[in-house]
Formats: sequence, C-alpha cells, structure tokens
Amino acid sequence: MSQRNADATTDEPSGLAGFVSHLVELRNRLIKSVAVVFVLFLALFPFRNDLFRILSEPLSQFLPEGATMIAVQVASTFFIPLKLAGFTALFVAIPFLLYQLWAFIAPGLYQHERKMVIPLVFSSTVLFYLGAAFAYFAVFPVVFGFLSGTGPAEVSFAPDINEYLSFVITMFFAFGFVFEVPVATVLLILIGVVTPDQLAEKRRYAILVAFILGAIFTPPDILSQFMMAIPVWFLYELGIVIGRVLLKRQGGPVLPTDDEPEPDGTPPGGGTGGDSPAGGPSRGTGSGSAAASGTGTGRAFETEKDDDFDFDRAFEEIEREQQSLEAIEAEARRHESQSESRNVAQDDEAPSASESERGQKDSDTRRDETPDANDDERHDRR
Repeated sequence: MSQRNADATTDEPSGLAGFVSHLVELRNRLIKSVAVVFVLFLALFPFRNDLFRILSEPLSQFLPEGATMIAVQVASTFFIPLKLAGFTALFVAIPFLLYQLWAFIAPGLYQHERKMVIPLVFSSTVLFYLGAAFAYFAVFPVVFGFLSGTGPAEVSFAPDINEYLSFVITMFFAFGFVFEVPVATVLLILIGVVTPDQLAEKRRYAILVAFILGAIFTPPDILSQFMMAIPVWFLYELGIVIGRVLLKRQGGPVLPTDDEPEPDGTPPGGGTGGDSPAGGPSRGTGSGSAAASGTGTGRAFETEKDDDFDFDRAFEEIEREQQSLEAIEAEARRHESQSESRNVAQDDEAPSASESERGQKDSDTRRDETPDANDDERHDRR
C-alpha cells in the first residue's frame, strides 16, 4: 500500500512547514467549530428555562401531586439552565462538527474513501439523534416511572435539578453513541478487518457486551438495562446485514491499492514527473519502480497489488525474531559473566603478587640489617 502524503512534492510544503500548515488548518477548523457552538449558545440562552421545562417533562408526569423538582445549591437555578443551553448548542452543532472533521481529513483520503465518508458522517449523525430520541421518548418514561414508584410512601420524590441534568445528559450521549454500532460494524466490514460471517460467529460476545453496556450506563433496574441491550443487539445484526449487501454490491472489501493515485493527484509511486527533486523513487510497497525519461517529461510506474496478508506467517516471523533476540541477549549475558569472572580472578592474583613482592623486600631489608661476621672480626682486631 502506498504512503499517503508521506513525501512532499515540489508544489507542497515539506518538513516543518508542512507540519505547521496542518496545525494551522486544524486551528482554523477548531475556531469555526467553537464559533458555531458559541453562536448557537447565544441563540438558545434566552430559551434556557423553556429548554429545561421540555427536558424535565418525562419526570414531571411521575412526580407526586403538588411536588416539583428542587434546587439544592444556591446558584443552581441560574447555572443549570445555562449548562443545559450549552449542551443543547453542542448537541445541535454535531452535524457541523462532523463536517469540519471530515473537511480536515479529506485531503489525505483516497477517492473511494471520500465517497465512503459522506454516507458514514450522515448515518452517524442520524443514528446519534435517533439514540437520543429513543432515550427521551422510550427509556425516560419507563425509568422514571419505575424509580418514582419504588420508594417508601413516607419519602417525597423530588429530585434535584443538578442531579437530573447530569443523569439525562449521560443517558442522551450513552444512547447516542451505542446507536453508532451499525456504522462501526459496516466500516470494519468494508475495510476488510472482519467479515460478516466472523461477526455472526461472535454474536454471543456482542450480546454479552451489549448487556454490560446496559448495566454500566443505565439505572440499576433490569428493565432499563434491557432497553439498551436489545437495541444494541438489533443494531449489531443490522450492521451485519448492511455489510453483506455492500460487499455483494462492491465485489469485496474496499481496500486501497498501489495502482490508485495518491490523494493529492500524484502517481501511485510518488513524485510529480519530470526532474522534480521530490519525485525520487517509487514510494509504493509493490515491486513497481519509477523510470524517469531523459527529457524529464514524465515517469512510468509499474505497480503490483499487495498479496493477501498472512497473519500466521507474520506471527511466525515475529516469534523467530523474538527467539533470536533472546539468544543474542543470553550470549551477551554469558560473555558478561565470563568477563566478570576473569576480572575477579585477576583481582585475586594481583594481591598475591603484591604480597610476594613485599615479602622479598622485607627479607632483603632484614639481610641488610643483620650484622656480618667479618665486620665483627675486623672490629675485634682494631
């Protein structure tokens, strides 16, 4: 598979300049996203109390007669509607935010990947809103009806507005994200990571994960857990069906090949033709290579499609490499141990030699200090 924008051409910035240009583009996208969210927040701020009234409708119908929600903290009556207006602005701006994300990564995508992104972004947005709507219209009435009727009769059911907002926001985003299961499933099938048959074989694990998610994100009643787990399971099956249909229509997984042009319009091996210094050799991983003409008017590229990746052979090669590394480390430790042994032996021999030298010196000194018999005779004759 050829690299994507890995080597700069003569018409594009390279090195640090290219990195800075990407950062500038990212900054501009973030500024636009924050600006849109802020404008929506300003537009929704005057209606913050109305938004909270609509949000609290699923709970209000289960409150005891004459009871209302309470505000425990002093500033809750101001900050909670303010926070709700901010979350609502972010919720409404999700299509624009996803578009900005797509616009940032689109230049680095292949043509067929660009065709995939638009349907994926659209379906992701629709499924997220469907998940939030399912939570509001189907899950909240059941959950609040269960919770309001399980307490003692002597206890007045009057939730705090701060706790209520945190609960419903968590439920909105939890159901919105778990409803993205078909998108993730179809995407994995289209890029060839898994097949529909493999996903069907792992169905029991998907069901287990669905119930685990339901236990994590829903209240501790079994009914709400089922209300999240069952839709996730259904959406998982729906993703498998859609993946099968798209595979049959396209004739196989959508994978980039070496004979497809780069996202910036350059040939698959890289370079711009002619005597461009950035052209260089082919960048593809196939066996094709670039042959520059004498006049520099163009390049001929020969590419081959990558063979199917053999995971078993790859794991065997990795295991062999690991064994060779372990053998090298063992040999290094053995040499190190031998070197330490030699150093210890040399250290043991050195004191022995020093002691023998000191003994020889001491004997010479004693011999010099011992009086000679001839000297004594000469002294007596005098």
